[in-house]
Amino acid sequence: MTDTTTLDLGPQTRIVARLAAGVPDARLADPTPCPEYAVSNLLGHIAGLAAAFRDAARKDLGPTTDTAPDASAPSLPAGWREELPRVLGELAEAWRDPAAWTGMTRAGGVDLPGEIAGAVAVDELVIHGWDLARATGQEYAPDQAALHASHSFLLAAAEDESRGGGIFGAVVPVPNDAPLLDRAVGLSGRDPGWTRPTSP
Repeated sequence: MTDTTTLDLGPQTRIVARLAAGVPDARLADPTPCPEYAVSNLLGHIAGLAAAFRDAARKDLGPTTDTAPDASAPSLPAGWREELPRVLGELAEAWRDPAAWTGMTRAGGVDLPGEIAGAVAVDELVIHGWDLARATGQEYAPDQAALHASHSFLLAAAEDESRGGGIFGAVVPVPNDAPLLDRAVGLSGRDPGWTRPTSP
């Protein structure tokens, strides 16, 4: 994962923060490419993962890093419009410390090398940014360095038979000449052609 060890998460966290700011309250109950998540749940998930991977980078192990992802859809915390951009900024800052990428840490209740935790954080930001943009009808152009790192991570995961395919679900086949974002989305178990249902 050497392409992530010097990666600045700031450009991608700012993109995700802008997408979140562009979500009107009327869209919070809308569906997303994650079948079990409405937009509010997706935003709650992003807030939770941002705090967890911030603390994983700091090696500040505790409730945020020890708790496995809930099977139930996460709720959107109160004050999220102020809280989410703040936590995303803290996430990016934490991973600017070279020490974050070394040694062991924990995320989702799983012990793993800092380098892998950083790669997972980047991938979560890229793919859930796509989820949020598609669900709310916003344009999405991820940070290119983050996108390349995400694709590399997902490709390695999909090719590792012991992992059972895509880390988000079964890989969705995408043509080799498709845009890199579409290929990453397919590797994550999503259909790049997903669009939000048309309002009646």
